[in-house]
Amino acid sequence: MFIDPIVIAGPAEVIDGDTLRIGAERIRLHGIDAPEIDQRCGETACGEVARYALSRMIGGETVACQGAERDRYRRLVAVCLVEGEDLGRWMVAQGWALAYRRYSSDYVAEEQEAEAAGLGLWSLEFVTPAEHRRADASSPPAPEQPPGCTIKGNINRDGERIYHLPGSPAYARTVIGTSEGERWFCSEEEARAAGWRAPL
Repeated sequence: MFIDPIVIAGPAEVIDGDTLRIGAERIRLHGIDAPEIDQRCGETACGEVARYALSRMIGGETVACQGAERDRYRRLVAVCLVEGEDLGRWMVAQGWALAYRRYSSDYVAEEQEAEAAGLGLWSLEFVTPAEHRRADASSPPAPEQPPGCTIKGNINRDGERIYHLPGSPAYARTVIGTSEGERWFCSEEEARAAGWRAPL
């Protein structure tokens, strides 16, 4: 059955190196896999660098996206353009994302060129984002609430890591499941360093 594509355009918030938000719509860039936001490549916080690279590329320009499928987190999988430039292609060409061969071979040539030139990730020691996710999944769960650590690190249904302070609107109804990767924090600095963010 043919599915009509979804077209959306507007100012974009960059979540990480392959995920955007335009309005209420979360968008996963087609055909690429960028480092997870908490991922490090040697001494480099490459997840944060990838997010910064995408943010810098977009600047304040309008992002236009088109896609017809959603991933398991209900994000729209889309090709997104800024002034005619394919953001996914650009990220791979700059070396800050890999061609996501599991789903597409569209950007394999750009990846090979970035690797040959030693750009971005290819100038660092790194594991693929998929390997990083597998390692995270196999890590032992965080311990139950440590004494004096009252900040709740929640993972919502969109896969976003959000921390909640005591007294905040969602604090009382947020339940922490350490077996699902959620955890407690002792300070906001600790939460941010681990890849969690404050509520919007």
